[in-house]
Amino acid sequence: MTDTTDSTDTTSSSETQASRTRVAAMVYNPIKVDLDAIKAVVETEQKAAGWGETLYFETSVEDPGQGAVKKAIEAGVDMVIVAGGDGTVRAAAEAIHDTDASLALLPSGTGNLLARNLELTLDDLEHSIHSAFTGKDRDVDLGLIDIRHGDDSLTKHVFLVMAGLGLDAKMLANTDEELKAKVGWLAYVGAIFKALTDKNELRVRYQLDEAKTKSVRAHTIIVGNCGSLQANVLLLPDAAVDDGLFDILILRPENIFHWMQISFKILWENGVLHRTALGRKMPTKDVDALNYVKGKTLTMRLSRAEEIELDGDGMGDAKAVKVRIKANGLTVRVPQDA
Repeated sequence: MTDTTDSTDTTSSSETQASRTRVAAMVYNPIKVDLDAIKAVVETEQKAAGWGETLYFETSVEDPGQGAVKKAIEAGVDMVIVAGGDGTVRAAAEAIHDTDASLALLPSGTGNLLARNLELTLDDLEHSIHSAFTGKDRDVDLGLIDIRHGDDSLTKHVFLVMAGLGLDAKMLANTDEELKAKVGWLAYVGAIFKALTDKNELRVRYQLDEAKTKSVRAHTIIVGNCGSLQANVLLLPDAAVDDGLFDILILRPENIFHWMQISFKILWENGVLHRTALGRKMPTKDVDALNYVKGKTLTMRLSRAEEIELDGDGMGDAKAVKVRIKANGLTVRVPQDA
């Protein structure tokens, strides 16, 4: 007599998995969202898509998102919708990337840089939530970074957009948070000018992938997974969120002429020409004060501890950094027609 127990159990398990009602969680920054408005739309969309009752978890100053997402994962959710800015999204990714759950974005902050680079809707609550419940999964790369701080402590993080040393991090450190809440990215303008007056330069020994260790003096070093910033600024024109590579920018201006070259390169060539088919065919000149390289791993040792930022959040100082790419390391929900 043939034993059909294993076959029956397997079939039953598959049917149970297929018929199980999916559940989402909403992780939200209470300062940046209208929770009542969100709940009203979620209730409509989850029912229409056949999902179960959505769970809600609030972030706080003490927990910018990691703890809330871990609670959601422990509750068995299939998708975490993040309602907040770049910092909340980065914190959520830190907790979700080693799980089977997907991450959906409800842009609610100043930059929303990952959403911009994925060409998602930025200011349409209904469309964003509809896309979360009816969309499809897309795998994107994730940056993993170990930071050795000035006090010799070691912290490990992830980032989705960019990690920056130099002007980038100093600008964020100089930004008035209250002003940022009122006028958005314009609050960075004054901080940029303040950072530009800082004459200190980065002195770095670095190794890219398996190449030999080199030394460089730079004003700014940015390791990017995405290329676009606010105000349509294309900082890293060849960056792709799913190519398995970092795009690394090294700025080495020595005078006002170099800054003019950099501005022209980034604002005109990258920001305007590179966005059109005709512009991409036009010849462009390399700029001595601006260098682009690509890689999968980057190790840097600095002559002294310097400010560092991840996805727009200051992370203190760093005297050594190791960055590596996790290809297809995060599953993100995007619209079906994306």
